[in-house]
Amino acid sequence: MIRASSRAALALALAFACLAPASATLQADPATLYAQMQDAYLKGSAHHWTYRDQLYYYATILNAGRAYSLQHPDDPAYADLANLTVQIGAALRYDPLTNHDGAAWWVREAAAYVQKHSTDAAMLADAEQLLARTNAYDEPQQLAAYADEDASITLRAYPHDTDALNTQVEADWRAWVLTKDPKWRALALQRVAQPYFPAGNLPGSFGEDLITTARSAKAGVAGYSAAEKANGTTFIARLEKLGTLRTIASVQGQTHAAIMGTLAPADEYFGPLGVSVLGMRNQLDRLNKMLDLGWGDRISGDAVNLEIAIDDLHKVYPRDRDLPSMLAQVYALLGRFGTTAAHDAATQAKTLLVVEYPDTPQGREFLKGS
Repeated sequence: MIRASSRAALALALAFACLAPASATLQADPATLYAQMQDAYLKGSAHHWTYRDQLYYYATILNAGRAYSLQHPDDPAYADLANLTVQIGAALRYDPLTNHDGAAWWVREAAAYVQKHSTDAAMLADAEQLLARTNAYDEPQQLAAYADEDASITLRAYPHDTDALNTQVEADWRAWVLTKDPKWRALALQRVAQPYFPAGNLPGSFGEDLITTARSAKAGVAGYSAAEKANGTTFIARLEKLGTLRTIASVQGQTHAAIMGTLAPADEYFGPLGVSVLGMRNQLDRLNKMLDLGWGDRISGDAVNLEIAIDDLHKVYPRDRDLPSMLAQVYALLGRFGTTAAHDAATQAKTLLVVEYPDTPQGREFLKGS
């Protein structure tokens, strides 16, 4: 699907190796970006570009794209990366509900850039496709429909591919969890009951929850349809024949450690006021105490700035362990204000939590109550 574009991206990566890293919060070494992209390209070529190879390669492009957005936004390579992000993302049917790279903001930014600067009809169509998906965070039903559509198109391109099959099931499972519309749950159970579905390779990120649901359907728990009971029974019977389950890790997100890290360093600062992770925690406590003392909407702007800082942390360190907790806490804080800006910031925090961190305790709690 992206072999020709891969060659172009490899050439672009070679150019990165000649650039000196800028001084910024995110220290992305261009040589490291090049090495990652080259390694992914060579592996993909050796494997004749499986779906997993495509995802792995695209992850390296997302890494480079957001690093240049944060460090080198005026460099000519930024435009090339935006074009690659859009072209390859559209070909791979990038979808924020099933993608785990934590880069939806960069995909949206890249698509907006292409929409503004390109005159190529195909590129503009690709940008429109990606913008529709990354702008659907606040429309659960639409986001769910896009995810199923994208995963189904991908499966047609990679029939019976294990990762593509898992992505399709995940799309419907995430759609069910997000919308609570039982049609998506029924579709997920229907898909895993098929004899060709790789039941022994169900990802751990959502697999255990789906298995629990299948057991409930099989047991005839109230609320499940006859079709769900039948499919749940079939799926559980297949699992029991397999014995101990073997789970697989998601290929997406495996390339972030070398550049993005896992935890934000204590001496890095985010947002308009430049606060560290420790400063964010302190600010959460301080603002809640001030509200308890009656400050009210006078400190709404401080709370909005705190949400912006947490969002900036997410852009650089999407896997920082404190992020889901801080998103939940800032959402609760913003809910104590009556301003439009606070309401909008609260919506941003909640949608980020439930779409990008649905498997965390905080994400699960929000989804349970929505």
